[in-house]
Amino acid sequence: MGGYVLAIDQGTTSTRAIVFDGDMRVAGKGQKEFTQIYPRSGWVEHDPEEIWDSVVSTVHMALRGAGITAKDVATLGITNQRETVVVWERETGRPIQNAIVWQDRRTASYCDNLKRQDLERLFTKKTGLILDPYFSGTKLSWMLANVKGARARAARGDLCFGTIDTFLIWRLTGGKSFVTDATNASRTLMYNIADNAWDEDLLDILRVPAAMLPEVKDCAADFGTVEADIFGAEIPILGVAGDQQAATIGQACFAPGMLKSTYGTGCFALLNTGADIVRSKNRLLTTIAYRLNGETTYALEGSIFIAGAAVQWLRDGLRIIGSAAETNALAERADPTQEVYLVPAFTGLGAPHWDAKARGAIFGLTRNSGPAELSRAALEAVCYQTRDLLDAMQKDWKNAGDDTVLRVDGGMVASDWTMQRLADLLDAPVDRPVILETTALGAAWLAGSRAGVWPDKDGFSARWKRDCRFEPDMDEKVRAAKLKGWKNAVKRTLSEG
Repeated sequence: MGGYVLAIDQGTTSTRAIVFDGDMRVAGKGQKEFTQIYPRSGWVEHDPEEIWDSVVSTVHMALRGAGITAKDVATLGITNQRETVVVWERETGRPIQNAIVWQDRRTASYCDNLKRQDLERLFTKKTGLILDPYFSGTKLSWMLANVKGARARAARGDLCFGTIDTFLIWRLTGGKSFVTDATNASRTLMYNIADNAWDEDLLDILRVPAAMLPEVKDCAADFGTVEADIFGAEIPILGVAGDQQAATIGQACFAPGMLKSTYGTGCFALLNTGADIVRSKNRLLTTIAYRLNGETTYALEGSIFIAGAAVQWLRDGLRIIGSAAETNALAERADPTQEVYLVPAFTGLGAPHWDAKARGAIFGLTRNSGPAELSRAALEAVCYQTRDLLDAMQKDWKNAGDDTVLRVDGGMVASDWTMQRLADLLDAPVDRPVILETTALGAAWLAGSRAGVWPDKDGFSARWKRDCRFEPDMDEKVRAAKLKGWKNAVKRTLSEG
Protein backbone atom coordinates (compact mmCIF):
# COMPACT_ATOMS: atom_id res chain seq x y z
CA MET A 1 0.00 0.00 0.00
CA GLY A 2 1.37 3.41 -1.00
CA GLY A 3 0.69 7.03 -0.07
CA TYR A 4 -1.58 7.75 -3.02
CA VAL A 5 -5.20 8.75 -2.42
CA LEU A 6 -7.91 8.15 -5.02
CA ALA A 7 -10.99 10.38 -5.28
CA ILE A 8 -14.13 9.57 -7.24
CA ASP A 9 -16.04 12.74 -8.14
CA GLN A 10 -19.36 11.61 -9.57
CA GLY A 11 -20.98 14.78 -10.95
CA THR A 12 -24.15 15.73 -12.77
CA THR A 13 -22.81 15.67 -16.32
CA SER A 14 -19.58 13.70 -15.97
CA THR A 15 -17.63 11.40 -13.71
CA ARG A 16 -14.07 12.21 -12.73
CA ALA A 17 -11.46 10.15 -10.93
CA ILE A 18 -8.31 11.78 -9.59
CA VAL A 19 -5.20 10.27 -8.03
CA PHE A 20 -3.41 12.55 -5.56
CA ASP A 21 0.13 11.84 -4.43
CA GLY A 22 1.46 12.14 -0.89
CA ASP A 23 2.00 15.89 -1.36
CA MET A 24 -1.66 16.33 -2.36
CA ARG A 25 -0.75 17.03 -5.99
CA VAL A 26 -2.73 15.62 -8.92
CA ALA A 27 -0.84 12.61 -10.25
CA GLY A 28 -3.42 11.27 -12.68
CA LYS A 29 -7.00 11.82 -13.71
CA GLY A 30 -9.80 10.49 -15.86
CA GLN A 31 -13.09 12.02 -16.95
CA LYS A 32 -16.09 10.75 -18.86
CA GLU A 33 -19.38 12.41 -19.71
CA PHE A 34 -22.58 10.39 -19.60
CA THR A 35 -26.08 10.69 -21.02
CA GLN A 36 -28.57 13.28 -19.80
CA ILE A 37 -32.07 11.83 -20.19
CA TYR A 38 -35.10 14.15 -20.51
CA PRO A 39 -38.28 11.99 -20.66
CA ARG A 40 -40.59 15.04 -20.36
CA SER A 41 -40.31 18.77 -19.90
CA GLY A 42 -38.79 19.41 -16.47
CA TRP A 43 -37.80 15.76 -15.96
CA VAL A 44 -34.11 14.77 -15.77
CA GLU A 45 -32.80 11.23 -15.36
CA HIS A 46 -29.53 9.29 -15.42
CA ASP A 47 -28.88 5.61 -16.13
CA PRO A 48 -27.25 4.24 -12.94
CA GLU A 49 -25.52 1.50 -14.93
CA GLU A 50 -23.93 4.10 -17.20
CA ILE A 51 -22.79 6.03 -14.12
CA TRP A 52 -21.29 2.85 -12.67
CA ASP A 53 -19.47 2.10 -15.92
CA SER A 54 -18.12 5.66 -16.01
CA VAL A 55 -16.76 5.29 -12.47
CA VAL A 56 -14.92 2.07 -13.27
CA SER A 57 -13.45 3.40 -16.52
CA THR A 58 -12.34 6.78 -15.12
CA VAL A 59 -10.61 5.16 -12.14
CA HIS A 60 -8.63 2.95 -14.51
CA MET A 61 -7.77 6.07 -16.57
CA ALA A 62 -6.57 7.90 -13.45
CA LEU A 63 -4.44 4.98 -12.27
CA ARG A 64 -2.83 4.66 -15.70
CA GLY A 65 -2.24 8.41 -15.83
CA ALA A 66 -0.50 8.30 -12.46
CA GLY A 67 1.57 5.33 -13.54
CA ILE A 68 0.46 3.25 -10.54
CA THR A 69 -1.79 0.30 -9.75
CA ALA A 70 -4.54 -0.06 -7.19
CA LYS A 71 -2.00 -1.69 -4.85
CA ASP A 72 -0.30 1.71 -4.52
CA VAL A 73 -3.52 3.42 -3.34
CA ALA A 74 -3.84 3.89 0.41
CA THR A 75 -7.50 4.85 0.43
CA LEU A 76 -10.47 6.02 -1.62
CA GLY A 77 -12.78 9.01 -1.08
CA ILE A 78 -16.12 9.59 -2.83
CA THR A 79 -17.96 12.80 -3.58
CA ASN A 80 -21.16 12.93 -5.57
CA GLN A 81 -23.97 14.93 -7.08
CA ARG A 82 -26.38 15.33 -4.17
CA GLU A 83 -30.13 14.64 -3.97
CA THR A 84 -30.16 12.36 -7.04
CA VAL A 85 -32.15 9.23 -6.18
CA VAL A 86 -31.41 5.58 -7.00
CA VAL A 87 -33.50 2.60 -5.90
CA TRP A 88 -32.17 -0.90 -6.50
CA GLU A 89 -32.94 -4.52 -5.67
CA ARG A 90 -31.21 -5.71 -2.52
CA GLU A 91 -30.68 -9.19 -3.92
CA THR A 92 -29.40 -8.37 -7.42
CA GLY A 93 -28.18 -4.76 -7.13
CA ARG A 94 -30.18 -3.84 -10.24
CA PRO A 95 -31.84 -0.39 -10.28
CA ILE A 96 -35.63 -0.52 -10.62
CA GLN A 97 -35.59 2.48 -12.99
CA ASN A 98 -33.39 5.39 -14.02
CA ALA A 99 -32.04 7.67 -11.30
CA ILE A 100 -34.10 10.83 -10.78
CA VAL A 101 -31.67 13.75 -10.87
CA TRP A 102 -31.57 16.66 -8.43
CA GLN A 103 -32.60 19.03 -11.25
CA ASP A 104 -35.82 17.08 -11.89
CA ARG A 105 -39.06 18.98 -11.17
CA ARG A 106 -41.68 16.21 -11.52
CA THR A 107 -42.68 16.39 -7.84
CA ALA A 108 -43.56 20.11 -7.86
CA SER A 109 -47.29 19.45 -7.45
CA TYR A 110 -46.60 16.94 -4.66
CA CYS A 111 -44.53 19.56 -2.83
CA ASP A 112 -47.36 22.07 -3.30
CA ASN A 113 -49.81 19.58 -1.82
CA LEU A 114 -47.60 19.07 1.26
CA LYS A 115 -47.39 22.86 1.65
CA ARG A 116 -51.17 23.14 1.52
CA GLN A 117 -51.26 20.70 4.44
CA ASP A 118 -49.07 23.20 6.32
CA LEU A 119 -46.21 20.70 6.55
CA GLU A 120 -43.35 22.83 5.27
CA ARG A 121 -42.57 24.28 8.70
CA LEU A 122 -42.23 20.75 10.10
CA PHE A 123 -39.86 19.67 7.33
CA THR A 124 -37.81 22.85 7.66
CA LYS A 125 -37.54 22.56 11.44
CA LYS A 126 -36.30 18.99 11.27
CA THR A 127 -34.20 19.03 8.09
CA GLY A 128 -33.24 22.66 7.50
CA LEU A 129 -34.63 22.30 3.97
CA ILE A 130 -37.77 23.53 2.26
CA LEU A 131 -40.39 21.60 0.33
CA ASP A 132 -39.00 21.70 -3.18
CA PRO A 133 -38.61 19.02 -5.90
CA TYR A 134 -34.85 19.54 -5.62
CA PHE A 135 -34.53 17.24 -2.63
CA SER A 136 -34.49 13.45 -2.54
CA GLY A 137 -37.50 12.60 -0.37
CA THR A 138 -40.30 13.53 -2.76
CA LYS A 139 -38.41 11.91 -5.66
CA LEU A 140 -38.22 8.66 -3.70
CA SER A 141 -41.90 8.90 -2.78
CA TRP A 142 -42.77 9.40 -6.47
CA MET A 143 -40.71 6.35 -7.45
CA LEU A 144 -42.42 4.16 -4.86
CA ALA A 145 -45.82 5.31 -6.09
CA ASN A 146 -45.13 5.04 -9.82
CA VAL A 147 -42.90 1.99 -10.34
CA LYS A 148 -45.13 -1.08 -10.34
CA GLY A 149 -44.89 -3.04 -7.09
CA ALA A 150 -42.17 -0.79 -5.67
CA ARG A 151 -43.95 0.25 -2.48
CA ALA A 152 -44.81 -3.32 -1.48
CA ARG A 153 -41.30 -4.52 -2.27
CA ALA A 154 -39.80 -1.64 -0.25
CA ALA A 155 -42.01 -2.50 2.72
CA ARG A 156 -40.74 -6.09 2.58
CA GLY A 157 -37.15 -4.84 2.67
CA ASP A 158 -36.41 -5.98 -0.89
CA LEU A 159 -35.36 -2.52 -2.15
CA CYS A 160 -32.54 -0.14 -1.20
CA PHE A 161 -32.62 3.63 -1.47
CA GLY A 162 -29.53 5.70 -1.89
CA THR A 163 -28.04 8.85 -3.21
CA ILE A 164 -25.25 8.23 -5.72
CA ASP A 165 -22.60 7.70 -3.03
CA THR A 166 -24.59 4.88 -1.44
CA PHE A 167 -25.20 3.17 -4.79
CA LEU A 168 -21.51 3.34 -5.70
CA ILE A 169 -20.36 2.05 -2.31
CA TRP A 170 -22.82 -0.85 -2.60
CA ARG A 171 -21.39 -1.74 -6.00
CA LEU A 172 -17.74 -1.20 -5.03
CA THR A 173 -18.06 -3.43 -1.95
CA GLY A 174 -20.11 -6.13 -3.66
CA GLY A 175 -23.21 -5.29 -1.63
CA LYS A 176 -21.43 -5.60 1.72
CA SER A 177 -21.80 -1.92 2.69
CA PHE A 178 -25.15 -0.12 2.68
CA VAL A 179 -24.10 3.28 4.01
CA THR A 180 -24.07 7.03 3.42
CA ASP A 181 -22.58 10.01 5.20
CA ALA A 182 -24.24 12.80 7.20
CA THR A 183 -23.94 15.42 4.44
CA ASN A 184 -25.75 13.36 1.82
CA ALA A 185 -28.35 12.24 4.36
CA SER A 186 -29.01 15.86 5.28
CA ARG A 187 -30.22 16.58 1.73
CA THR A 188 -32.96 13.95 1.59
CA LEU A 189 -35.86 15.69 3.45
CA MET A 190 -35.88 12.62 5.70
CA TYR A 191 -32.94 13.27 8.06
CA ASN A 192 -33.18 15.22 11.31
CA ILE A 193 -30.05 17.38 11.31
CA ALA A 194 -30.26 18.20 15.03
CA ASP A 195 -30.74 14.58 16.13
CA ASN A 196 -28.50 13.17 13.37
CA ALA A 197 -30.99 10.41 12.59
CA TRP A 198 -33.62 9.42 10.05
CA ASP A 199 -36.88 11.01 11.17
CA GLU A 200 -39.85 8.68 11.63
CA ASP A 201 -42.45 11.47 11.34
CA LEU A 202 -41.12 12.58 7.97
CA LEU A 203 -40.82 9.00 6.71
CA ASP A 204 -44.48 8.47 7.59
CA ILE A 205 -45.55 11.59 5.71
CA LEU A 206 -43.55 10.62 2.62
CA ARG A 207 -44.60 6.94 2.99
CA VAL A 208 -41.00 5.71 2.91
CA PRO A 209 -40.20 2.44 4.77
CA ALA A 210 -37.20 2.83 7.10
CA ALA A 211 -35.95 -0.60 6.00
CA MET A 212 -34.80 0.80 2.66
CA LEU A 213 -32.57 3.52 4.16
CA PRO A 214 -28.78 3.23 4.60
CA GLU A 215 -26.76 3.60 7.78
CA VAL A 216 -25.45 7.16 8.25
CA LYS A 217 -21.77 7.64 9.14
CA ASP A 218 -19.36 10.50 9.76
CA CYS A 219 -17.73 11.96 6.64
CA ALA A 220 -14.42 10.30 7.55
CA ALA A 221 -15.25 6.72 8.54
CA ASP A 222 -14.97 3.10 7.46
CA PHE A 223 -17.41 2.80 4.56
CA GLY A 224 -16.21 -0.63 3.46
CA THR A 225 -13.56 -2.04 1.13
CA VAL A 226 -13.50 -2.06 -2.66
CA GLU A 227 -13.44 -5.63 -3.96
CA ALA A 228 -10.09 -6.57 -5.48
CA ASP A 229 -11.43 -7.65 -8.87
CA ILE A 230 -12.81 -4.17 -9.72
CA PHE A 231 -9.55 -2.18 -9.82
CA GLY A 232 -6.95 -4.87 -9.16
CA ALA A 233 -6.60 -4.65 -5.38
CA GLU A 234 -8.68 -4.00 -2.32
CA ILE A 235 -8.97 -0.31 -1.35
CA PRO A 236 -10.54 0.97 1.88
CA ILE A 237 -13.22 3.64 1.39
CA LEU A 238 -12.61 6.09 4.23
CA GLY A 239 -14.17 9.39 3.12
CA VAL A 240 -17.55 10.46 1.69
CA ALA A 241 -19.25 13.84 1.29
CA GLY A 242 -21.77 15.41 -1.04
CA ASP A 243 -20.09 17.51 -3.71
CA GLN A 244 -20.74 20.94 -2.23
CA GLN A 245 -19.68 19.92 1.26
CA ALA A 246 -16.60 18.22 -0.21
CA ALA A 247 -15.71 21.49 -1.96
CA THR A 248 -16.14 23.34 1.35
CA ILE A 249 -13.67 20.92 2.92
CA GLY A 250 -11.33 21.11 -0.08
CA GLN A 251 -11.31 24.91 0.29
CA ALA A 252 -10.32 24.44 3.97
CA CYS A 253 -13.37 26.43 5.09
CA PHE A 254 -13.17 24.96 8.59
CA ALA A 255 -13.68 28.16 10.60
CA PRO A 256 -17.12 29.69 11.24
CA GLY A 257 -17.70 32.61 8.87
CA MET A 258 -15.69 31.15 6.00
CA LEU A 259 -17.54 31.07 2.67
CA LYS A 260 -17.03 29.13 -0.55
CA SER A 261 -18.95 29.00 -3.80
CA THR A 262 -18.67 26.30 -6.46
CA TYR A 263 -19.48 27.08 -10.09
CA GLY A 264 -20.27 23.93 -11.99
CA THR A 265 -23.55 22.88 -13.61
CA GLY A 266 -25.21 24.86 -10.83
CA CYS A 267 -23.78 27.21 -8.23
CA PHE A 268 -23.71 26.46 -4.54
CA ALA A 269 -22.51 28.81 -1.81
CA LEU A 270 -21.87 27.45 1.70
CA LEU A 271 -21.20 29.57 4.78
CA ASN A 272 -19.70 27.71 7.74
CA THR A 273 -21.75 28.49 10.88
CA GLY A 274 -19.86 26.14 13.21
CA ALA A 275 -21.98 24.36 15.83
CA ASP A 276 -24.85 26.84 15.27
CA ILE A 277 -27.93 25.61 13.46
CA VAL A 278 -28.89 28.92 11.85
CA ARG A 279 -32.56 29.04 10.87
CA SER A 280 -32.84 31.13 7.73
CA LYS A 281 -35.48 33.84 7.44
CA ASN A 282 -34.47 34.50 3.84
CA ARG A 283 -35.18 31.16 2.19
CA LEU A 284 -31.67 29.75 2.48
CA LEU A 285 -31.03 26.16 3.52
CA THR A 286 -29.62 25.00 6.82
CA THR A 287 -27.47 21.97 6.19
CA ILE A 288 -24.68 19.81 7.57
CA ALA A 289 -21.29 21.04 6.35
CA TYR A 290 -19.50 17.96 7.67
CA ARG A 291 -19.47 15.57 10.61
CA LEU A 292 -16.10 14.49 11.98
CA ASN A 293 -15.44 12.39 15.08
CA GLY A 294 -19.14 12.58 15.94
CA GLU A 295 -19.15 16.40 15.98
CA THR A 296 -21.41 18.17 13.50
CA THR A 297 -20.54 21.45 11.78
CA TYR A 298 -23.43 23.26 10.10
CA ALA A 299 -23.73 25.69 7.21
CA LEU A 300 -26.09 28.06 5.50
CA GLU A 301 -26.40 27.19 1.83
CA GLY A 302 -27.69 28.98 -1.20
CA SER A 303 -28.45 26.76 -4.19
CA ILE A 304 -28.54 28.07 -7.76
CA PHE A 305 -29.74 25.48 -10.23
CA ILE A 306 -28.19 26.92 -13.40
CA ALA A 307 -24.64 28.29 -13.62
CA GLY A 308 -22.34 26.57 -16.12
CA ALA A 309 -25.46 24.97 -17.58
CA ALA A 310 -26.38 28.40 -19.02
CA VAL A 311 -23.12 28.37 -20.98
CA GLN A 312 -23.87 24.81 -22.11
CA TRP A 313 -27.22 26.12 -23.37
CA LEU A 314 -25.46 28.76 -25.47
CA ARG A 315 -23.29 25.99 -26.93
CA ASP A 316 -25.75 23.11 -27.33
CA GLY A 317 -29.14 24.85 -27.42
CA LEU A 318 -28.58 28.11 -29.31
CA ARG A 319 -25.29 26.92 -30.89
CA ILE A 320 -23.87 30.44 -30.89
CA ILE A 321 -20.56 29.31 -29.37
CA GLY A 322 -18.39 26.32 -30.12
CA SER A 323 -16.97 25.87 -26.64
CA ALA A 324 -17.51 27.25 -23.14
CA ALA A 325 -14.07 28.88 -23.22
CA GLU A 326 -15.23 31.29 -25.94
CA THR A 327 -17.57 33.13 -23.55
CA ASN A 328 -14.71 34.91 -21.77
CA ALA A 329 -13.51 36.75 -24.89
CA LEU A 330 -17.06 37.35 -26.11
CA ALA A 331 -18.06 38.91 -22.78
CA GLU A 332 -15.08 41.26 -23.00
CA ARG A 333 -16.23 42.40 -26.47
CA ALA A 334 -19.90 42.90 -25.51
CA ASP A 335 -21.41 46.34 -26.10
CA PRO A 336 -21.18 48.16 -22.74
CA THR A 337 -24.21 50.31 -23.60
CA GLN A 338 -26.49 47.27 -23.71
CA GLU A 339 -27.82 45.86 -20.43
CA VAL A 340 -28.98 42.37 -21.35
CA TYR A 341 -30.15 40.19 -18.44
CA LEU A 342 -30.51 36.41 -18.65
CA VAL A 343 -32.52 34.90 -15.79
CA PRO A 344 -31.63 31.20 -16.22
CA ALA A 345 -34.74 29.68 -14.63
CA PHE A 346 -34.65 26.71 -17.02
CA THR A 347 -35.66 24.34 -14.21
CA GLY A 348 -37.16 26.94 -11.89
CA LEU A 349 -35.36 29.31 -9.53
CA GLY A 350 -33.51 28.16 -6.43
CA ALA A 351 -32.51 30.24 -3.41
CA PRO A 352 -33.65 32.68 -2.26
CA HIS A 353 -36.79 32.55 -4.48
CA TRP A 354 -37.62 28.82 -4.67
CA ASP A 355 -40.02 29.15 -7.56
CA ALA A 356 -40.36 25.75 -9.24
CA LYS A 357 -42.71 27.15 -11.89
CA ALA A 358 -40.51 30.02 -13.06
CA ARG A 359 -38.90 29.62 -16.46
CA GLY A 360 -35.95 31.32 -18.10
CA ALA A 361 -36.19 34.77 -19.65
CA ILE A 362 -34.01 37.34 -21.39
CA PHE A 363 -34.53 41.08 -20.95
CA GLY A 364 -33.02 44.09 -22.68
CA LEU A 365 -32.52 42.66 -26.17
CA THR A 366 -32.00 45.06 -29.08
CA ARG A 367 -31.39 44.57 -32.79
CA ASN A 368 -27.68 44.81 -32.01
CA SER A 369 -27.71 42.07 -29.37
CA GLY A 370 -25.69 39.03 -30.41
CA PRO A 371 -23.46 36.23 -29.14
CA ALA A 372 -21.23 38.64 -27.22
CA GLU A 373 -24.08 40.22 -25.27
CA LEU A 374 -25.72 36.86 -24.58
CA SER A 375 -22.40 35.40 -23.40
CA ARG A 376 -21.89 38.31 -21.03
CA ALA A 377 -25.46 37.95 -19.74
CA ALA A 378 -24.95 34.23 -19.08
CA LEU A 379 -21.76 34.84 -17.10
CA GLU A 380 -23.21 37.83 -15.24
CA ALA A 381 -26.29 35.82 -14.25
CA VAL A 382 -24.06 33.65 -12.06
CA CYS A 383 -22.58 36.74 -10.41
CA TYR A 384 -25.96 38.35 -9.78
CA GLN A 385 -27.35 35.16 -8.26
CA THR A 386 -24.33 34.85 -5.98
CA ARG A 387 -24.91 38.43 -4.79
CA ASP A 388 -28.51 37.49 -3.92
CA LEU A 389 -27.20 34.59 -1.81
CA LEU A 390 -24.58 36.69 -0.02
CA ASP A 391 -27.16 39.35 0.84
CA ALA A 392 -29.45 36.68 2.32
CA MET A 393 -26.62 35.11 4.34
CA GLN A 394 -25.62 38.44 5.86
CA LYS A 395 -29.24 39.06 6.87
CA ASP A 396 -29.58 35.59 8.41
CA TRP A 397 -26.41 35.36 10.48
CA LYS A 398 -24.91 38.33 12.28
CA ASN A 399 -21.51 36.62 12.40
CA ALA A 400 -21.36 36.57 8.59
CA GLY A 401 -20.20 40.21 8.68
CA ASP A 402 -19.65 42.49 5.72
CA ASP A 403 -15.92 41.75 5.28
CA THR A 404 -16.52 38.47 3.46
CA VAL A 405 -13.84 36.89 1.28
CA LEU A 406 -15.32 34.36 -1.14
CA ARG A 407 -13.29 31.24 -2.01
CA VAL A 408 -14.32 29.91 -5.41
CA ASP A 409 -13.91 26.71 -7.38
CA GLY A 410 -15.48 24.83 -10.27
CA GLY A 411 -15.10 25.01 -14.03
CA MET A 412 -16.29 28.59 -14.45
CA VAL A 413 -13.64 30.10 -12.18
CA ALA A 414 -11.02 29.67 -14.91
CA SER A 415 -12.61 32.73 -16.53
CA ASP A 416 -10.80 35.81 -15.23
CA TRP A 417 -13.53 38.04 -16.65
CA THR A 418 -16.24 36.20 -14.71
CA MET A 419 -14.30 36.26 -11.45
CA GLN A 420 -13.59 39.99 -11.77
CA ARG A 421 -17.24 40.70 -12.49
CA LEU A 422 -18.17 38.52 -9.50
CA ALA A 423 -15.93 40.59 -7.22
CA ASP A 424 -17.33 43.80 -8.72
CA LEU A 425 -20.97 42.84 -8.18
CA LEU A 426 -20.37 41.35 -4.72
CA ASP A 427 -18.24 44.33 -3.69
CA ALA A 428 -16.02 41.75 -1.98
CA PRO A 429 -12.71 39.99 -2.70
CA VAL A 430 -12.81 36.67 -4.55
CA ASP A 431 -10.01 34.14 -3.97
CA ARG A 432 -9.22 31.47 -6.55
CA PRO A 433 -7.05 28.64 -5.18
CA VAL A 434 -4.05 27.03 -6.82
CA ILE A 435 -5.76 23.63 -6.78
CA LEU A 436 -9.11 23.96 -8.56
CA GLU A 437 -10.02 20.29 -8.02
CA THR A 438 -11.41 21.23 -4.60
CA THR A 439 -14.38 18.87 -4.65
CA ALA A 440 -12.21 15.83 -5.31
CA LEU A 441 -9.56 17.20 -2.96
CA GLY A 442 -12.10 17.44 -0.13
CA ALA A 443 -13.13 13.80 -0.57
CA ALA A 444 -9.48 12.78 -0.81
CA TRP A 445 -8.60 14.68 2.38
CA LEU A 446 -11.40 12.97 4.32
CA ALA A 447 -10.06 9.58 3.28
CA GLY A 448 -6.36 10.47 3.45
CA SER A 449 -6.54 12.00 6.91
CA ARG A 450 -8.54 9.04 8.17
CA ALA A 451 -5.93 6.68 6.74
CA GLY A 452 -3.15 8.68 8.39
CA VAL A 453 -1.34 9.48 5.13
CA TRP A 454 -2.50 13.13 4.95
CA PRO A 455 -2.40 15.88 7.62
CA ASP A 456 -5.19 16.85 10.03
CA LYS A 457 -7.45 19.90 9.60
CA ASP A 458 -4.85 22.40 10.76
CA GLY A 459 -2.15 20.92 8.60
CA PHE A 460 -4.45 20.78 5.60
CA SER A 461 -5.57 24.40 6.10
CA ALA A 462 -1.94 25.53 6.19
CA ARG A 463 -1.40 23.90 2.78
CA TRP A 464 -4.23 25.85 1.09
CA LYS A 465 -2.75 28.32 -1.40
CA ARG A 466 -4.32 31.20 -3.30
CA ASP A 467 -3.67 31.50 -7.01
CA CYS A 468 -5.27 34.91 -7.49
CA ARG A 469 -7.36 37.46 -5.60
CA PHE A 470 -9.88 39.52 -7.55
CA GLU A 471 -10.60 42.85 -5.85
CA PRO A 472 -13.80 44.83 -6.57
CA ASP A 473 -13.19 47.64 -9.06
CA MET A 474 -16.59 48.93 -10.14
CA ASP A 475 -18.10 52.33 -9.52
CA GLU A 476 -20.77 52.12 -6.83
CA LYS A 477 -23.37 53.87 -9.00
CA VAL A 478 -22.74 51.45 -11.86
CA ARG A 479 -23.01 48.48 -9.48
CA ALA A 480 -26.26 49.78 -7.98
CA ALA A 481 -27.81 50.34 -11.42
CA LYS A 482 -26.85 46.85 -12.61
CA LEU A 483 -28.21 45.22 -9.45
CA LYS A 484 -31.45 47.18 -9.77
CA GLY A 485 -31.83 45.95 -13.35
CA TRP A 486 -31.21 42.37 -12.23
CA LYS A 487 -33.80 42.51 -9.45
CA ASN A 488 -36.34 43.87 -11.92
CA ALA A 489 -35.60 41.05 -14.37
CA VAL A 490 -36.01 38.40 -11.66
CA LYS A 491 -39.26 39.95 -10.46
CA ARG A 492 -40.67 39.77 -13.98
CA THR A 493 -39.53 36.14 -14.32
CA LEU A 494 -41.14 34.78 -11.15
CA SER A 495 -44.27 32.73 -11.83
CA GLU A 496 -46.34 35.17 -9.81
CA GLY A 497 -44.29 38.23 -10.75
